Amino acid sequence: MTQKTQYDIVIIGAGPAGIQAAIHASRKQTRVLVLGRLTNSALFKGHIENYAFVGKVTPGRELLEQGLAQINSFGAEHLAEDLLQLSRDGEQFVLDLESGLEIRTQALVLAMGTAKKKLGVPGEKEFLGQGVSYCVDCDANFFRKATVCVTGDRSAAVDGALTLQKIAAKVYLVTDKLEIAPSLKRLLDASAVEQINGKITLIQGEKGRGLQQVELADGRKLVVDGLFIELGSKGALELATQIGVALDTDTMQYIAVNRQQETNIAGVYAAGDITGPPFQMAKAVGEGCVAGMAAATYVRDLQRKAGAQKA
Repeated sequence: MTQKTQYDIVIIGAGPAGIQAAIHASRKQTRVLVLGRLTNSALFKGHIENYAFVGKVTPGRELLEQGLAQINSFGAEHLAEDLLQLSRDGEQFVLDLESGLEIRTQALVLAMGTAKKKLGVPGEKEFLGQGVSYCVDCDANFFRKATVCVTGDRSAAVDGALTLQKIAAKVYLVTDKLEIAPSLKRLLDASAVEQINGKITLIQGEKGRGLQQVELADGRKLVVDGLFIELGSKGALELATQIGVALDTDTMQYIAVNRQQETNIAGVYAAGDITGPPFQMAKAVGEGCVAGMAAATYVRDLQRKAGAQKA
């Protein structure tokens, strides 16, 4: 049976913006959940030396772990899971996690960055938009009754493959080592998706005609019409557009926010790289601070109005 858990605020992303948002939101006595893995943050493998009050070169991992300890001390919770789907139910937001857990919340802070990991193999750049995609939710409908391949080791790849099997004629999942929740693995094993152990090393096709096949490290070749590269968790823009969050009109690459980090959807805030450059920790922390405080104020106002109506 699917569990249901209620929070006041869910912060998607465990990087600098998300952690700072959690610190400020939880200190305002709201029930806060931070969702995401520290390893997904761009800071995790980096170092910081240009941040005020940090006087020496400091590993990003160390800063993130300190931040996690801070939010725990203030009462916020952390769940290292991938988010698969984001939807609305009235004034609440519903988050479906890879473990099958369903989370409900009154407010969201989107702080999961924007970068999509790439394979880095020949043909990837050349056939982007001509068969190669980084977003199943965006491009699946272009491959109705086609043969497609998804590659990746995490929940986004599996969820994408399961989505595509409802649309495409044939779906391959090329994976080196799956790291997913048992419940998601059971869904995959029960599906018609063909799982292939391996790594894609070459993407081939013809200019003007698009992608035709992919080659694996062991020399095997798969004839496909489309390749979906899903190497991490669900992309920020994929999730945001599921609930109608507007993008910036200039580039359509980032989430549009005002000075309170509010999006066009009431109760949804965004902070950090997801709102655009500069891609610096200082900006992410500042925006996280504003977003966390604004989200907490929004929730407290909702709760006061609900209390007044009952009185």
